[in-house]
Amino acid sequence: MEINKIMVSEEIKRALFDMGFENLTPIQEQAIPLLMEGKDLIGQSQTGTGKTAAFAIPILEKIDKNNRNPQALVLCPTRELAVQVANEFKKIAKYKHGIKTVAVYGGEPINRQIMAIKNGAQIIIGTPGRTIDHITKRRTLKTADISTLVLDEADEMLKMGFREDIELILQSIKDERQTILFSATMPKPILDITNRYQIDPQLIKVASKDLTADTVKQEYCEIKTSDKVDALFRLLAVHKPTRCIVFCNMKSRVDFVNEKLFIKGINAEKIHGDLRQTQRMQVLKRFNDAMINVLVATDVAARGLDIKEVDLIINFDVPEKPEYYVHRIGRSGRAGKDGHSITMVTKGHKNQFVSIMHYTKKQIEKIKIPTMKEVNDGKVQSFIQEISETIQNEKLDDYIEILNKFDTMYTIEDICASLIKHNIELEEITHENDINLMLKENYQSDNNSSRKSSKKSGKSKGDKNMVRIFMTVGRKDKVKPSHILGAVTGECDISGDKIGSIDILDKFTFFDVNKDVADKVVKKMNGQKINGRKVAVEKAKMSK
Repeated sequence: MEINKIMVSEEIKRALFDMGFENLTPIQEQAIPLLMEGKDLIGQSQTGTGKTAAFAIPILEKIDKNNRNPQALVLCPTRELAVQVANEFKKIAKYKHGIKTVAVYGGEPINRQIMAIKNGAQIIIGTPGRTIDHITKRRTLKTADISTLVLDEADEMLKMGFREDIELILQSIKDERQTILFSATMPKPILDITNRYQIDPQLIKVASKDLTADTVKQEYCEIKTSDKVDALFRLLAVHKPTRCIVFCNMKSRVDFVNEKLFIKGINAEKIHGDLRQTQRMQVLKRFNDAMINVLVATDVAARGLDIKEVDLIINFDVPEKPEYYVHRIGRSGRAGKDGHSITMVTKGHKNQFVSIMHYTKKQIEKIKIPTMKEVNDGKVQSFIQEISETIQNEKLDDYIEILNKFDTMYTIEDICASLIKHNIELEEITHENDINLMLKENYQSDNNSSRKSSKKSGKSKGDKNMVRIFMTVGRKDKVKPSHILGAVTGECDISGDKIGSIDILDKFTFFDVNKDVADKVVKKMNGQKINGRKVAVEKAKMSK
């Protein structure tokens, strides 16, 4: 449906046109009429579907600007999402003069938020912890006039342990209210909240076929863990993104990748949960202003951050859950622009990546890692383009005179070639740095090794060359031997023939590994996640 056909004020329509909106998204088209009627709503949708505008437009239409008390409250799981949602409200309310929105969240001085609320704010966007602090402890947020409550990304809030805070907030607001809930998934705790706190809610759902946008070109490459950093350099050199987000699963991996990019001279910065709020906002501003080209991040950047026009997403690690993949690549290809995502897949994570393709109902194209020749060709092409633009747009008379000062024994070709060499550092092309060829040889070597192992010894229990490893994950976590094998080979960069028997018990798992890699396995696997469960790993204490 076109924007100018919806039954909202001209001020709202004008603001939406300023924001580049022309048509409603499916969830907006379904939700806005129901919310305008005052109905309770359950919206099941992924990120990037336009759900913020879906609830912001009806809320803004119903706000009494003459009443300066809070009239609507939106709860968000993270401070980043709270800031983003508040900014979206402000943009849509651009021509609705007299309406004020305030974001309340941890990591910022609370006195500043108290003053903003006291000065009059009809719409409060907050994280559960800071919101309950304002309501119950400091009593700076009055709830008497709140008639609309939104739980945005409710499943994430519950995963983060905010259920008690959410219920306290729900109980502090009058029963005669409109309660709106948006969630990507509908686990039992979400259904419990809807049953208890909503009245005859209407359910709308964005079909799974809309999980990933057609505007995002999705690709993956097979890679050894030890070659990931080199492959990342090559992908960045060949694709030359204006804005690229490199996603990693762990904060330590983000630190590692960002350091490698810095050493290589690539204009990159990092963002993860250990950074202070002010630092994260500063990094995001530099990224949005194109002062940095590459942002290395954990999944904190996949949802709830106001990030503009990302043209390339690189999944340095395969996401731990399929929905994380959707959130990550949803950062690219927005507002009708073309996007691009590339996922690095190690042998141990192939099954995990296949699950992502099943979840998204997309056949993701396999590509080869760029060769050194392609990297060099990219550098040359960029250099030629820069020189061509300089010739076309700059005055060069003074510089041409410099050529006449060179000794006549040098030809123009010699001089130009020397200048090019000073500006382009071409990579050496050898058999050893052909990642694709070496990967193929490695796979063949591993397969041959596995076949020999199974024929000769089979690495049975009690083998004196094997060490027994204990891991805190078991059948109750729905773990299979393939999960253990894939995680250990992928994270530790070892071949499958280094692993022997795998015994999965109800709460624990024991498995054998070659003693020459046992210490590496314990160190690398400790703190990793398998099937979403963080594990502790140690050498098993054998009874005498």
